[in-house]
Amino acid sequence: MKLQNMFKKIRKTGNSTRENRPEVPQGLLKKCNKCQAAIFTEDVKRAGYICPKCHGYFRVHARERIRMIADENTFEEWDARMEFVNPLQFKGYEGKVKNLQEKTGLDEAVLTGKAKIGGHETVIAVCDGRFLMASMGQIVGEKITRAVERATKEKLPVIIFACSGGARMQEGMVSLMQMAKTAAALKRHSEAGLLYVSVLTDPTTGGVTASFAMLGDIILAEPQALIGFAGPRVIEQTIGEKLPKGFQRAEFLLEHGFLDRIVERHEMRQVLCEILRLHEMQEDVSGEVQQKSELSGEVLHKLELSGNMQRKLDFSEEVQQKSPKTAWERVQISRQKGRPVGQDYIEQLFPDFLEFHGDRYFGDDPAIIGGIASFCDQKVTVLAQAKGKSTKENVERNFGMPSPEGYRKALRLMKQAEKFGRPVLCFVDTPGAFCGLEAEERGQGEAIARCLFEMSDLKVPVLSLVIGEGGSGGALAMAVANEVWMMENAIYSVLSPEGFASILWKDSSKAKEAAEVMKLTAGDLQKLGIIEKVIQEPETYTVETMEPVTRKLSLEICHWLKKWEGASAEEMTHQRYERFRKM
Repeated sequence: MKLQNMFKKIRKTGNSTRENRPEVPQGLLKKCNKCQAAIFTEDVKRAGYICPKCHGYFRVHARERIRMIADENTFEEWDARMEFVNPLQFKGYEGKVKNLQEKTGLDEAVLTGKAKIGGHETVIAVCDGRFLMASMGQIVGEKITRAVERATKEKLPVIIFACSGGARMQEGMVSLMQMAKTAAALKRHSEAGLLYVSVLTDPTTGGVTASFAMLGDIILAEPQALIGFAGPRVIEQTIGEKLPKGFQRAEFLLEHGFLDRIVERHEMRQVLCEILRLHEMQEDVSGEVQQKSELSGEVLHKLELSGNMQRKLDFSEEVQQKSPKTAWERVQISRQKGRPVGQDYIEQLFPDFLEFHGDRYFGDDPAIIGGIASFCDQKVTVLAQAKGKSTKENVERNFGMPSPEGYRKALRLMKQAEKFGRPVLCFVDTPGAFCGLEAEERGQGEAIARCLFEMSDLKVPVLSLVIGEGGSGGALAMAVANEVWMMENAIYSVLSPEGFASILWKDSSKAKEAAEVMKLTAGDLQKLGIIEKVIQEPETYTVETMEPVTRKLSLEICHWLKKWEGASAEEMTHQRYERFRKM
């Protein structure tokens, strides 16, 4: 008898079967719902409850999930026994719940408590699909709300592993009210400046999706998880059409901007640990919660003295040997193939950079990279307009021309930085915002305007560095900063020289002359007071020659961060306002 046939139905005739099947000890085998294969249970467990044949994910019980995620023996369960409620006096409901309690060992469809992940203390809630498909009734909503309230009081982050079929029908409108209750508790937790990470597992649907599951500061998901408000069958019945392959799966939501990232199960603990580390909090002397952001003089000293740094940073001899460059020559250098792009700066300056995705409205724009990192003993938010390094990558990143969803992603991450008190570092490199039909349909102008509007009043320090092309409003949308620096051969202009010549002189061939009159070079703009600092480059500036530049840049940024240490939000926003007010 083949193993794959173990779960096939057998037709019976009288008291006999047409096929003699050997008896299999209970629990020895599991059936994969994805590929229908029979697999030894022990093999499934060893694989992290992932099918070794098709890589499909099995659903994980709540206690097993905590075992996989939390440090050993650190989980402290909260609200383990809560009195059963039957608000509608629904017939048979109490008996069904009691049977599930005996079968699962859980009092309800969610397990809540406190644990450590990589030594970082956090409140954790895990939904369990075995219990009425983890539907959200009054007790589920109450347990989650209590956990969030206690997290707020104890100044702890919250991680919720969502899994649900939606509202609990047996509790009617009482079930629906839990959506508002959990959301309100999370709002208070957020207003306290605390982190909430939502992890979406298969399936997450209905009222849970429309409440706590989609409210995370950071939203993660397991691969291929079904995530949606209305279930696929309901949608198909409503519209009378077959849904496309992959619809409502995690990958679909990532593409459409609703997830920060998809995390494989074996990587989940590590990713959560890193997120918690990058959001580690401490109390100041007044008892207020603040992000750990003290910039030590020791770090600066190490940067200044590491290796033979001073020699590496000294470009004076090379500068003397450089031939003077015209504005048009600098334009050409700023566009040069092989010049370091945004991701190169991120890789060299922020080794622990953790990228996030999505605008939470429509999509994820690869033309803007955003995430968080450690830098000089601080946690920072890093944003970069991203050109590609090959033709294929340039196409994928739309040649560094952001769409509305790119600017909305950037703004979302800036506002998140404001919540957690992280400085914002922006790397600007774009020929301009994308001007296609679809960009206009999705509100390109509004997205840029919103960035200008919100950046002007961000309650954290903002530094922008133009590393290549700084084209028009598409560049300015990430440069409403306390200071703007430029690489020596970068440009920053109202539009391209070609466009300038075409509009004013009706002759695009006069781009060279236009570059001279536009005053778009770093030196020109520093004289005009548009930028504060010029970062020198070697004569040939490539990824291979950029280390001395990034070493110097590290030191400069560290000094800049040190300058803003201890400044009030009012001081930061006032300085930023006055900087632009005088222009």
